[in-house]
Amino acid sequence: MRIGEKLKKDWPILSLIIITFIISLILYPYLPDRVPSHWNIRGEVDAYSSKLFGVLMINLMNLGLYFLFLILPNLDPKKENYVRFSSAYNIIRYFLHVFFVIVQLTIISAALGFKVKVDFVMTISVAIMFILFGNVMGKIKHNYFVGIRTPWTLADERVWIKTHRFAAPLWVMSGFIMIFVSFKGGITAFIVLIVATLISAFVPMIYSYIVYKELNKK
Repeated sequence: MRIGEKLKKDWPILSLIIITFIISLILYPYLPDRVPSHWNIRGEVDAYSSKLFGVLMINLMNLGLYFLFLILPNLDPKKENYVRFSSAYNIIRYFLHVFFVIVQLTIISAALGFKVKVDFVMTISVAIMFILFGNVMGKIKHNYFVGIRTPWTLADERVWIKTHRFAAPLWVMSGFIMIFVSFKGGITAFIVLIVATLISAFVPMIYSYIVYKELNKK
């Protein structure tokens, strides 16, 4: 699909990115000189940035991410496979854009003095991401940019398939656990979030190595 056609098809997510950018610029005069840029594990602000940085940075990152996702399939040596998992690819990139919008609106809201439970918002957002990604993970075809890319999944498409099918329920389960602890909040939610993320990342990596060794025994 040509870039022009892709831009037309992506009008919903492009509109969301542009609208968020416009809202940020409209609210710019009302923001304090310093806006929150980081929260600790208790959901308390522990770092600030200039309001120009707070308005522009996340929005520009989101826009840059859009064009990155647009060109990645053309750079991939296995670009023909993207057609075979286009729906999964779109779900992944669309949610990441929505996530950046949530982060931007959270920063603006907190800067304007609204009481935002940042730890709850972020934990729920990451949890939904894990559930969505887990649900489409088994559909991701062999490629160099999206999915669980280890030396063993990239070297053997059979390992790629088995690893992604193994990781899919693990990611979904981690997401639901995160949702459960998000209502607890604080340090507990933070610890569970980190542990679930590490398990979801490293267990499939180890599994891919084991499967590769099993499938390539001499």
